[in-house]
Amino acid sequence: MNYSALKVGSWDLAGLVRDPAGDDFKQYLNSIEAKVREFESKRPSLRPDIPAPEFEGMIHAIEEIYEKVSVASGYAHLRYYANTASNEASALVTRMEKMGADISNRLLFFDLWFKKGIDEQDATRLINAVPAVYRQYLEHKRLLAKHSLSEPEERIINTLEVTGTGALVKIYDKMASGFEFEMKVKKGKKTIVKKFDNKEKLVSFVRSASSAEREAAYRALFEVYKKNSGVLGEIYQNIVVEWRNEGISMRGYKSPISVRNIANGLEDATVDALLSTCRKNAGIFQEYFREKARLLKMKKMRRYDLYAPLSTKRSGKRFAYGQAVATVLETFGDFDPQVRQLAERVFSERHVDSEIRKAKRGGAFCHTVTPSITPYVLLNFDGRMRDVSTLAHEFGHALHSMLAENLPVTVSHAPLPLAETASVFAEMLLNERLMSKMSRAEKQLLLAEQIDDMYATIMRQAYFTLFEVDAHKAIGEQNATIDQVSAIYGDNMKEQFGDAVAISQEFQWEWVYIPHFYHTPFYCYAYSFGNLLVLSLYQKYRQEGGPFVPKYLSILAAGGSRKPEELLIESGIDITQSAFWQQGFDLVRDKIQQLKELAAA
Repeated sequence: MNYSALKVGSWDLAGLVRDPAGDDFKQYLNSIEAKVREFESKRPSLRPDIPAPEFEGMIHAIEEIYEKVSVASGYAHLRYYANTASNEASALVTRMEKMGADISNRLLFFDLWFKKGIDEQDATRLINAVPAVYRQYLEHKRLLAKHSLSEPEERIINTLEVTGTGALVKIYDKMASGFEFEMKVKKGKKTIVKKFDNKEKLVSFVRSASSAEREAAYRALFEVYKKNSGVLGEIYQNIVVEWRNEGISMRGYKSPISVRNIANGLEDATVDALLSTCRKNAGIFQEYFREKARLLKMKKMRRYDLYAPLSTKRSGKRFAYGQAVATVLETFGDFDPQVRQLAERVFSERHVDSEIRKAKRGGAFCHTVTPSITPYVLLNFDGRMRDVSTLAHEFGHALHSMLAENLPVTVSHAPLPLAETASVFAEMLLNERLMSKMSRAEKQLLLAEQIDDMYATIMRQAYFTLFEVDAHKAIGEQNATIDQVSAIYGDNMKEQFGDAVAISQEFQWEWVYIPHFYHTPFYCYAYSFGNLLVLSLYQKYRQEGGPFVPKYLSILAAGGSRKPEELLIESGIDITQSAFWQQGFDLVRDKIQQLKELAAA
């Protein structure tokens, strides 16, 4: 295939479901129902002395059901993301979510039996008897046992999720995808007005070479979100209250963030070490913003200017989609031929939706339906350097999934702390390739972009998480209003930027624009974790070269079958120590020094 000639387009979902209204799909759903009933009939087999082979067989049976459900649900969601304005697609998502909740309720007895229905001796006997790939998964279930409720209570929670938090998130997405924006740019005595029905196009202007366009883009963005903050803020308040009620009041977790930490298989102390180290190193990026202001010939950096390019010429460079694809594939191929072959599979099976369309979900993501199905990648490709990096990022996710495709579905997904490892590593490979062909001036520009990205994916994400900690406490314990939550976000920015960046008032509404706060509370520290981890892994790659590649690919191929601390310690990485996280910031400081030296040359 001539990848350089590729054009943007939409994905082909026929490999999942050909016709959701047809008889084949009805029969497929009926086959799921039959499998669920068959599994339910095995409930009497669950006794303390159950033979290990029979127990393992039940694990395989439940995996088969989950894979079938994932195909139907995955199709519904991917179809909806391609056109969020489609009522038919939205209805199918709701139908599949209800079906998923019903099946989860009916199979719940197996999970609860293993968590609470047998003693430690029998649990250990079964864990040691099944294939080793399941051991971490089963040990983690036993760890979660003390936070599990009775079967009737778990059923109620699963049922209410569809019309509760799940519905609130869906409303948030539907509102945000339907927003229209009006950007007003003053040029002399004239005011030029640009209208957007997709926030992706608008947000691309925050990296414009024009300070007026950057400011206008942010103002247009937050004007709409502030206008809708009453509804969006109340959605958030209710999500926070629900998270606290279930997690702390009902399940007995120590704190709201502990719910996420334990789900990730991480100790609270590990995450505390990460966040406290980030907080201590806020000054490193403040130093960078002062240097960047000097390079931009500004007295002081404004928050509008955070992602300003250092060169007008650089910001105007455009990439054809095929050129971007070819560049990323060549980068992957130079690292390891297998990596390129896996990435090519995503294109050859038409699992990429890359064009910008009205009502299409914004941003980018990689979605793995089941381990045996090639992942699907959604992009909104607009031809900028940022979009090329995003392409590499999302295909890193796809690579991670495909390397783990031989694992059972229950253990194939990497835990959240490792979820960004392959994606960020792919971006670093791409940047290294691009920089090797650049002049000194071009290297300076790309290096600044890299540090911008390090800020966005390390420090910004850490402070997002610190904001969530404060917001959840304020809403959950003090019934904080939307305005008070905005003030908390404002204080968070002041600590983050110090006196290095001037922050305008409208930025206090930025929090209602961040979808992760709604979709996956406390997700954002995974970006900080992943990026600091990748800095260390990439240094090892530069030091070791070829011998490092199989080590790295083995980390990805482990999926979610190993505890992060244990998996990484084999590569000499101890994530429980603040010293490890500090190494990453030391590398960031080195890059800032390189930038200063290039500027002085």
